[in-house]
Amino acid sequence: MNKKYTIFSFLKGVACSTLMLSSSFVFGQNAPVDFESAGKGANWTWACFENVGNAALQFVANPSTTGINSSSTVAKFTALTGGQPWAGCETKHGADIGTFTLTASNSKVKIMVYKSVISDVAIKFATSTNGSTGEIKVANTKTNEWEELTFDFSGKINETNDQIIVFPDFQARTTDNVCYFDNITFSSGGTTLAEPTTAAPTPTRLAANVISLFSNAYTNVTVDTWRTGWSAATLTDMQVAGNDVKKYSSLDFVGVETVGPNMINASTMDRFNIDVWTPNATAFKVKLVDFGPNAAYGGGDDKEHELSFTPTKESWNTLSIKMSDFTGLTTTSNIAQMIFVGVPTGTSVAYIDNVYFSKAAASVTSFSNASVKMYPNPSAGSFTIESVKNIENVVIMNSVGQVVLSSEVNNNSFNFNNSNLAKGVYVVQVSIEGVVSTAKLIVE
Repeated sequence: MNKKYTIFSFLKGVACSTLMLSSSFVFGQNAPVDFESAGKGANWTWACFENVGNAALQFVANPSTTGINSSSTVAKFTALTGGQPWAGCETKHGADIGTFTLTASNSKVKIMVYKSVISDVAIKFATSTNGSTGEIKVANTKTNEWEELTFDFSGKINETNDQIIVFPDFQARTTDNVCYFDNITFSSGGTTLAEPTTAAPTPTRLAANVISLFSNAYTNVTVDTWRTGWSAATLTDMQVAGNDVKKYSSLDFVGVETVGPNMINASTMDRFNIDVWTPNATAFKVKLVDFGPNAAYGGGDDKEHELSFTPTKESWNTLSIKMSDFTGLTTTSNIAQMIFVGVPTGTSVAYIDNVYFSKAAASVTSFSNASVKMYPNPSAGSFTIESVKNIENVVIMNSVGQVVLSSEVNNNSFNFNNSNLAKGVYVVQVSIEGVVSTAKLIVE
């Protein structure tokens, strides 16, 4: 079973569709949708779904003609407490809005809403075979007054659809929420988004210290898929300046899977690395999922954690993330999923490269007594002291001289888990045959 990232559009699946003009030829969609008696929308075959009883969509008098919407008639949808977050309404395939292709001239979709609550409004289109563009969500910012929301489907250019689906109150709710919508229009999608012209920086870590999933710099392990069936994004494999890159457009979330024999044992790794380039995302999120010892989704042993980053637009962002920052990911021996999320949902575009786990090269620090070695340094989890002679005791002091550890050893080696020490510089003293030698330790 695959783990799904909040996938309401997938659950709606085959019940949803898209907007088009009925014809063996593809023309423009039937619009604007204004619900007036002499206009379009009120006489269409709207079906409601996932809303407890699925009462019919109503066409009622405009609740407020003093704002931006002076229309006489509008659509009314009451999102019920017991309904699903993705409750909504859809037109009939091949009729109503017709069959049409999204182009640069009609990919900007606008809708007016009048709502009692602040929540996401979502729109998507579907094909005659129930394929979907995936919903794009935009939240209203006003209550009890008309507001026009804009949905950018420019990432779906050349897709042909014959149905529109509207989700007026896309949220889990504790009250019945009355939502009015009106005046659905189509216009030019605007300017073309920028694309990267230079390759991402080439990683310099030693191959022996890397588990690479996607990079021209290393030999990559097997990845089952870079876009699971439950993802809400479009994947394009391409090149930028001769370098292989994966492009995710119309990005809400995308799942990358390394399951079964391809699960990744990252227990010795201390970093997750990825290069990201985006023209429009305000946030890029990374979630790692470990399926646990049973090596399968479910069973109570799965662990996961998501981190959010604010990328610099139109520039490569090299994210080198400490594994310890994924605090909920308490096991890393069976990593089976990486989930990438773009904000704003449904319209973000992200180019990615150099996806890999890494560990620090084992650096060795010599003491004033050359027969004693300490590694790794810097240390993010534990370090080891070794000597050709018997180590009598070890003392660790912080930067102000306070003793944080004093241990009798009487062995040729000493291992210490420093995960509970604060980050910083420490002084390590080692006693051998009554002689004390020192070295500095950096804890990351």
